[in-house]
Amino acid sequence: MDKLIYFDNNATTKAAPEVVEAMMPYFSDEYANPSSMYSFAKKAALAVKEARGQIKDFLNAASENEIFFTSSGSESANMAIRGVLNSNRNKRHIITSKVEHPCVLNLYQQLEKEGYKVDLIGVNAKGELDLAELKEKISFDTAIVSIMYANNETGVIFPVKEISEIIKSKNPETKFFADAVQAAGKIPVDVQSSGVDLLSVSGHKFHAPKGIGVLYVNPRTLITPLVIGGHQERGKRAGTENVPYIAGIGKAAQLAVDNLKYEAEEVKRLRDKLEANILKNTFNSRLNTGITNRVPNTTNIGFEYIEGELILLHLSDLGICASSGSACTSGSLEPSHVLRAMNVPFTSIHGSIRFSLSKYNTEKEVDYVIDKMPGIIEKLTGISPYQDELEALRKLKGN
Repeated sequence: MDKLIYFDNNATTKAAPEVVEAMMPYFSDEYANPSSMYSFAKKAALAVKEARGQIKDFLNAASENEIFFTSSGSESANMAIRGVLNSNRNKRHIITSKVEHPCVLNLYQQLEKEGYKVDLIGVNAKGELDLAELKEKISFDTAIVSIMYANNETGVIFPVKEISEIIKSKNPETKFFADAVQAAGKIPVDVQSSGVDLLSVSGHKFHAPKGIGVLYVNPRTLITPLVIGGHQERGKRAGTENVPYIAGIGKAAQLAVDNLKYEAEEVKRLRDKLEANILKNTFNSRLNTGITNRVPNTTNIGFEYIEGELILLHLSDLGICASSGSACTSGSLEPSHVLRAMNVPFTSIHGSIRFSLSKYNTEKEVDYVIDKMPGIIEKLTGISPYQDELEALRKLKGN
């Protein structure tokens, strides 16, 4: 493909060149097991220690001992939730939101089959959590509340500190786990000021490689291990440490801290430009979220009376990578559970597209997508079976 414009950075990101460079020695020259006692293993052990410190600073944790390396955000979520529940078997009530990532929602479905009482907290049309409902649902029997830091489809940021305060005011023993996979590297994530008990991060969402994640656990929270075996990760996660990838996520975390201002200003500017022009130049488009309180790189736009899958195919033909707001690309005709929870109108829910940018995207790329989108949408509206509805909408909007 001659042209590639990658606007799907919430799915995965390009590994930063500095990250790849930091990883390379531990594939070859410094290949020792970091748990070994001989001097050859010292550099590998130091690499793990350095990365743990970098993640500590990245999340503003109080101690390196609060940082555990995993294989992914999904493993971190499972380790957090099952770890808390297995260490506190007397409590059988758990809470999450209707818009969580499948690594949390599907786990909660499994836990419900195992006898736990599950409450799912709703969101409003802007994707904002119903805090009053959350407060009402917390009881003496609530073991853990799992609420994401920022939503992967809409970019909406949840008020994590306020959520933590609500939880602790209702039941100080209830643990709060925040999935920060889509927040880390895009906005400041501070585990101390936010009051979370556990928090997950995934490296490939902020320019580290796939296959490496982090779980933060504060010292007041007891968890049982998910992976049982050796002594690694202070007995909480067995398995020889993945030194190259640990070095990579440490370097990526360091770079991300330095890049937060650029994310907040330049990446947001490009996102806003892309969003504003698409909404202006396509009569049947709507923004699926509120304008504010989002991570700076993400927009989710619905196109009424056309299919998101067809939009993606036409974008792909032009070298543009984005993702659908529905699950149609995975072979399902079911619309996004996130957009359904937000009561996005049925006329646009199947035609919703997420664009997610990164520091590697350029103004020229944004201009190219802005130029191509109106033609794609006009072509697809022309073959839509809903011509009467589209004509009525066109007249309503004066197009």
